[in-house]
Order: sequence, then C-alpha cells, then structure tokens
Amino acid sequence: MMSFQPQQLKKLATMKMPFGKYAGRILVDLPEPYICWFEKKGFPSGELGDLLRTLYEIKLNGLEYLLQPLKEPSSRHEGFSSEKKL
Repeated sequence: MMSFQPQQLKKLATMKMPFGKYAGRILVDLPEPYICWFEKKGFPSGELGDLLRTLYEIKLNGLEYLLQPLKEPSSRHEGFSSEKKL
C-alpha cells in the first residue's frame, strides 16, 4: 500500500503543470487519461515525476476528493464568483 506524504498532497493541490498540453493547470485537475498516458510512457524524472506517480495512484483509487480541501480558494471554485450581483 502506498503512503502519501502531507507535503506531496499539498503540492498536488497547488502546483501547476509546468509544460505540455495542460501547462498551467493544477496537477490534481489534470485529466485522468493524461496521467494514465504518463504511466504508460514513463513519468518525468525528479519531483514532478514523483508527484504525477502519486497522482496516478490517487486517481486510480478514486481519492481525488481528498485533495479538494487542500486547493487554494481561488482554484477550488474555478468559474464561480463569490461576489453577489444586484
């Protein structure tokens, strides 16, 4: 069984993908097929690869909801405004 480090979980919920088709997107918000593609082709080296490997395990087991409370407030409700319009 894989154990998740709190620092890794926070980074998955706040760090942005630095390259590729989904550059700029928060890691936890990357589409599952994209993460599965990395699993088949090979994860990048270093910390990003470790994070994506962890994200693969989280998505594979349907645990993404655990990361939602760790997301920054502005990215938690993308597309929604907290301002009331009169």
